[in-house]
Amino acid sequence: MNTTDKTNGAVPRKIVLVTPTFHDYATSIAQAFERAGHEVVTVRYDAYVTVTDKARLKATVELPSKLRLPGDHAGRERRRVTDSVLTDLTASRPDGVVVIKGDMLDDRFWSHLDAHRVPRILWLYDDLHRHPYSPEFLAQLGPVVSYSESEAAMLREQHGVDATWVPDAFDPHRAQPTGRRVDRIAFVGAAHADRVRILQDLTDRGLPVHAWGRDFSHHPVDRLRTWGWKRPLIPASRDIPLTEAYLVVGESSASVNIHGPQTDHPMRTFEVPGMAGVSLEDRASVARFYDVGSEVEVWTDVDHLAELCERSRKDRVWSEGLREKGRARTLAEHTFDHRITEVDALWR
Repeated sequence: MNTTDKTNGAVPRKIVLVTPTFHDYATSIAQAFERAGHEVVTVRYDAYVTVTDKARLKATVELPSKLRLPGDHAGRERRRVTDSVLTDLTASRPDGVVVIKGDMLDDRFWSHLDAHRVPRILWLYDDLHRHPYSPEFLAQLGPVVSYSESEAAMLREQHGVDATWVPDAFDPHRAQPTGRRVDRIAFVGAAHADRVRILQDLTDRGLPVHAWGRDFSHHPVDRLRTWGWKRPLIPASRDIPLTEAYLVVGESSASVNIHGPQTDHPMRTFEVPGMAGVSLEDRASVARFYDVGSEVEVWTDVDHLAELCERSRKDRVWSEGLREKGRARTLAEHTFDHRITEVDALWR
């Protein structure tokens, strides 16, 4: 396995990783920092683990906001979350803090880091408009990491932000390819309108499409969680843990990547080839990472996508070639260990 090891030259630190749970990518990031020689304390600020926690969130934040009841419901929750994070931070006494997204932290968190002169790196896991930060705030913050090449460039060039593009990644330590092949066209993710339209089209053509995610799921609990009863007529299952998602995309005949409004390539871009899956991408810019035609494929419209789906089911020589070469490229260049080496170089 060709991944970066403990010899990347970074000074060992005690790092507090302040992160959303976000499908347990926090574990992959923390373990990559540990393999780089750091001690890591992970603080998941939105870990609503117990039934009581989840019920309280629904009752005190989501439902009042949905009903537009008076009061700053989200603000109260941010204060509660920030109190908890600050308690953990004070107890840990870190040499550095890495914040992933940080959307539920109020100003007291950043003031604490300033007052104690704690080095920090803010990792924008998602597009900028999904975060609560202005460019002016980011310019004062310190190193900022974005998965989006265009947004990192915009922040640097237009606003003077110390911004660095670090693409998303694959975690080869989480699961290994099984070699099993399942006749299905897989999609794992949220049910944005364009995704539903395309997957429904493929389903209507008789292709064995299967989607995973709470927005696709017909389960009554997921309908309640998403505050909506209507579902697309696409075969679907509930949310699955990240390790299981890895296995699903690796074993399926093909996995479809439909970006929608995302400004750059998400985790799935690297996870499908990383798990020796057949990756059908909708953006030619994937050529920054993979050789199109031998490691991944790019589709231009739904007719083309349907042709590639059919080929992935029937042409074993072609599909196995994509699987083998895509995985080799991923292990050589696109693991979390590679990305952490880049992030480690940003401490100020």
